[in-house]
Amino acid sequence: MRIGFFIYEYSPSIVGGLGTYADNITREFVALGHDVSVFTLNPGDLKTREILKGVEVHRPLIADASNVFPMFVADDLREWGTNIRFFSDIFIHNVLSATKFVNDLIKKEGYSFDIVCVHDWLSSIAGLIIKNETKIPLVFHVHSTEWGRSGGHGSKTVSHIERATAQNANRIITVSHTMRDDLIRHGWPQSKTSVVWNGVDPERYDPQKRLSEEVQKIREKYGIQDDWRMLLFIGRLTWVKSVANLLQAMPIVLEEYPKTKLVILGKGEEQKAVIETADRLGIEDRVSYRFEFVPEDERILHYAAADLCIFPSLYEPFGIVSLEAMAMEKPVVVGAHGVVGFREQVISSGSDQNGVHINGNDPADIAWGIKEVLKDPQKAKEWGENGRRRVLQYFTWRKAAEQTLQVYHAIQSEL
Repeated sequence: MRIGFFIYEYSPSIVGGLGTYADNITREFVALGHDVSVFTLNPGDLKTREILKGVEVHRPLIADASNVFPMFVADDLREWGTNIRFFSDIFIHNVLSATKFVNDLIKKEGYSFDIVCVHDWLSSIAGLIIKNETKIPLVFHVHSTEWGRSGGHGSKTVSHIERATAQNANRIITVSHTMRDDLIRHGWPQSKTSVVWNGVDPERYDPQKRLSEEVQKIREKYGIQDDWRMLLFIGRLTWVKSVANLLQAMPIVLEEYPKTKLVILGKGEEQKAVIETADRLGIEDRVSYRFEFVPEDERILHYAAADLCIFPSLYEPFGIVSLEAMAMEKPVVVGAHGVVGFREQVISSGSDQNGVHINGNDPADIAWGIKEVLKDPQKAKEWGENGRRRVLQYFTWRKAAEQTLQVYHAIQSEL
């Protein structure tokens, strides 16, 4: 099968979970014997065409049209202010990618594609253009939605693009059953919406491959002594991740477990609020921050150094960070209220328990979940081991690729 794969971010320019997904799933497609042509955004300093680990990657160069867009776009987009540059870049990238795909790869070079897949609204425009120009089946991969990311107050234009792509796609694939339910509640077509979970690389995320000296250096870096507990949060610092509520939970935890420190890795619009909240609560010496995108190898060492990992999200259609922690045999405390896919990964009771479900809106409940892990180190260790077993059984990138390809093949058989 030859797959046209349209994605906003791709190696080496990865800034979040979408790029992590794309990087891993395309390589698995190739390993399973398929051809993949990726079209992704070019920050301006990368090759416009190259082969990376068997994946053909195209990055058309774009130009700044931010002063042109306000002349004819909807009022909704004008309200973006300086962020109009972002939408302009996305639009031009999509148009150039679609025209290169149709006119160069198909018409000029003779490529014959079996499937075109686009990921979130960021590559939807290319999919709609290609749908106009070809008969290639279109798959819309939905990792999140505008209404979910914004709490129901997002861009009408982006929401319209999402809905139009859903209507025109041959099939929709989303990342969790809770996300599928949310799409259906918003009127998306139930009959053509499938679920495929994301994955993790258990060979890369393997606690047995981490040297104790390296792990100890991480703990020393944050001033965490051997008899202290290290709590770890990794993610974008935005309201949906509920970092503010996590900080408000810390005084409750510290009352019972004073030898505890929270390490926060990530960046986002709430960086200042995180610092101010910790200072206001008087816990600034029990919280360490790194406001940057930490390279993967270093993130893995942080997982290895932690005693437990906490992801109290309010909106998280899937959440790869939980799988990464589970693969590293760490117990996890995760948000499980609302559109949050963590509850499909984390078992919160019984012999296979690997973590605790909490309400990310409630600091007291977050504190309760953390204390449930801290109160019994032996049980926490067993939960971590259960987590890795669960990853190996259900959540590898190979399984995600195989299940995605099953959906692609089903589409072709229906034509």
